[in-house]
Amino acid sequence: MADLVEMPGAPLIEFRNVRRVYGTGEAEVRALDGVSLTIRKGEFVAIMGPSGSGKSTAMNIIGCLDRPTTGEHLFRGVELGQLGQDQRALFRRHYLGFVFQGFNLLPRTTALENVELPMIYRGLPHAERIERARAALDRVGLKGREDHHPSQLSGGQQQRVAIARALAGNPAVILADEPTGNLDSHRSHEIMGLLTELNREGITIVMVTHEDDMAEYASRFMEFTDGHLTRDHARQGKVA
Repeated sequence: MADLVEMPGAPLIEFRNVRRVYGTGEAEVRALDGVSLTIRKGEFVAIMGPSGSGKSTAMNIIGCLDRPTTGEHLFRGVELGQLGQDQRALFRRHYLGFVFQGFNLLPRTTALENVELPMIYRGLPHAERIERARAALDRVGLKGREDHHPSQLSGGQQQRVAIARALAGNPAVILADEPTGNLDSHRSHEIMGLLTELNREGITIVMVTHEDDMAEYASRFMEFTDGHLTRDHARQGKVA
């Protein structure tokens, strides 16, 4: 996929009157109903809201896993809603890093191999993949654990592997979906401290969470209710 050249002054991510409708007639559900928002490069945004509020739908559209029914989804000023399936896959591969609640690690492969895997799909040479994977694991504090399998790692360490996997592709944005949902309090704060540190280094982070104390790490807070963006404000992020 050709590099997307950032338009001067354009937000990194933008929704313009985005609607996402599922079903028709009496079964119609408006998961998003006219949402407009902007996310600038370098922000750490927490997206919150109750079940059915539209927060997950918004994240899926940001991640090019879904598309608007109407309205525009832009990245660096370029409209993405009309991209074909293959183009959307290439966009995700080159510009986004994903971190999930369930870690999504392959159990029979090492930490190094888990981090390396997405770069195989990008066609990177073997030596470059290994170098990037080792550097990413070092960056998240797992140097010396490269040959460990997920079963040999704690939940917090497994999530660090997942973050390293997202980092290794040098993404423009890390999308974190409930990244602490399977962790205890201590490890949750460790992971949030790591995400805060990465954000301070310049990586844009968009995170869905239902936990208020995790959202406090973000520098900006968005709340969804019944398909609408009902609250959007910047605040001082918590010091890890």
